[in-house]
Amino acid sequence: MEVLIRPGDTFWYYSQLFDIPLVLIEQSNQQTNPKQLTAGQRVQIPGYRSNNHMITVNDTFWKLANQYNIPVEMLELANPSIDADNLQIGQTIRIPERVNQMLISNFDRYTFNKMETDINSLLEVYPFIGRQSIGNSVMGKDLVELQIGSGNKQVHIDGSFHANEWITTSTIMRFVNEYVLAITNNRPIRNLKMLPLFNETTLSIVPMVNPDGVNLVLNGASSAGNFQEKVLAMNDQSNDFTNWKANIKGVDLNNQFPALWQIEAERKPDSPQPRDYPGLHPLSEPESIAMANLANDRNFLRLNAFHTQGEEIYWGIEGLEPPISEVIVNEYARVSGYKQVRYIDNYAGYKDWYIQDFRQPGFTIELGTGVNPLPFAQFEEIYQESLGIMLANLYMSF
Repeated sequence: MEVLIRPGDTFWYYSQLFDIPLVLIEQSNQQTNPKQLTAGQRVQIPGYRSNNHMITVNDTFWKLANQYNIPVEMLELANPSIDADNLQIGQTIRIPERVNQMLISNFDRYTFNKMETDINSLLEVYPFIGRQSIGNSVMGKDLVELQIGSGNKQVHIDGSFHANEWITTSTIMRFVNEYVLAITNNRPIRNLKMLPLFNETTLSIVPMVNPDGVNLVLNGASSAGNFQEKVLAMNDQSNDFTNWKANIKGVDLNNQFPALWQIEAERKPDSPQPRDYPGLHPLSEPESIAMANLANDRNFLRLNAFHTQGEEIYWGIEGLEPPISEVIVNEYARVSGYKQVRYIDNYAGYKDWYIQDFRQPGFTIELGTGVNPLPFAQFEEIYQESLGIMLANLYMSF
């Protein structure tokens, strides 16, 4: 919610008036110097939105404050041009409302377009969430990264490397909403206070690495634009793309990284396919290049790639993983009930390359059980199992 600064106002005053942590107001207004506030400047108050109220007979700010259970000062701040002593019948004023429910309600068939709409809704109420594009898909869609937190400890989570694993994006976006809701309402999640974790950690999230592929799986060939004929040819002319894992060019993005890539190239398909084709060379696709650049540009303490299915956590490659990886994966296994698996005969994935090049902990986390794409009926169970892993990334200090 936006308000105008008045003479004498401070961020600390807004924090007290709206019962919002000061750090969230600061992070929501990073272009504003809190030591040089000027009357008339616009300030974002996170965790609130405003509703319109039309003045009726006998309305006063005092009566409305009691009716809506908010301080009179909040009404005055939200309505700087309104004379509280001379309210006019039919006049419209703004009523600040704390958001105490989830903004996102539908996580089924979670397309890129739905994700973009939900992200915009979240940013409007929670402007302390950072949003940037780290690159573009083959078809030009933004590869969106969200950042939440103010701490020096940086950790990363991503989803939907594989198109028919879109439920990983649903899982991540639900956590984003639940996390920011908990911070602004001083609510714990599983008995953990969120604000200290926000202050300690900066969480990097790329909810959908493969937006073209996700839309193809969910919306069919009509979503493929100029690639429509090509994807239909790769898919035996069927418009059922439920088994499609690759990007829109038929390249498997999690077989794209220079970590024993040649092994995968020799045993996987040698031409574009719905799944498993590793490309002409490592990092041939804009999506995989963007994810590699993200890791290169940051100082992530650890990296987590969400996939489906199997309820397993893969955490090693060729003995290159640091010893702390075992401690972390044991905690992941404890809070999720998933099985930890050190080595598998599968290479060239994002976590493989990250471990190899950075010698930092990297994990591929396989959510749920069954055949991809997993039925949405599993979503609640998947979310509750993976929630512990996402929280562990906030509270683990190593």
